[in-house]
Amino acid sequence: MRLNVNPTRMELTKLKKRLVVAKRGHKLLKDKQDELMKKFIDLIKKNNELRIKVEEELTESLKEFMMAKAVMGSEMLEEAIIMPSETISLEISKKNIMSVNVPIMKFIREGSEGASIYPYGYALTSAELDGAINKLYNILPQLLELAEVEKACQLMADEIEKTRRRVNALEYVMIPQLQETIKYITMKLEENERGNLTRLMKVKSMMEQRG
Repeated sequence: MRLNVNPTRMELTKLKKRLVVAKRGHKLLKDKQDELMKKFIDLIKKNNELRIKVEEELTESLKEFMMAKAVMGSEMLEEAIIMPSETISLEISKKNIMSVNVPIMKFIREGSEGASIYPYGYALTSAELDGAINKLYNILPQLLELAEVEKACQLMADEIEKTRRRVNALEYVMIPQLQETIKYITMKLEENERGNLTRLMKVKSMMEQRG
């Protein structure tokens, strides 16, 4: 399907310039798409590795909590951990990967300097509770990294899809339209030139005959 334009030399020049720009844009977008896919695959691998590790650690921590609950009882367990020794907030910034702004997350821990991570005395608590809290404390940075990577994967996937649509629009719609229109105008101009040449030859022939 060609574009609806007048078959003139001026239009032909404009369309040829547009075709050059479209082909250049297509190449740049295709290169971007390929690079995004490479980074996306790397992130997916990292995401899977982190998820397996985090799930294993969380499972172990849950087992420790269940053991602590069995030894201490629910009420004593809740009383032991009801008052945390520190508060944690989240600081979020961004970094740019191939024009995609992915989040960078960082924990801000607030509490007494040198304070223990255990918000209780050891007299009435079990070693299993100590182990569970220690595991959770150590796994928090990995959980945060997993959240970062998963969000980055989602944003990269969205950008890949947008880029793919643009590449396809250029490759299967715009560039073929421009090529078809250029071909049509070129044929029309050549046809007009042949018609003009035929008329000139007829005029010349008539003038020679009269002469």
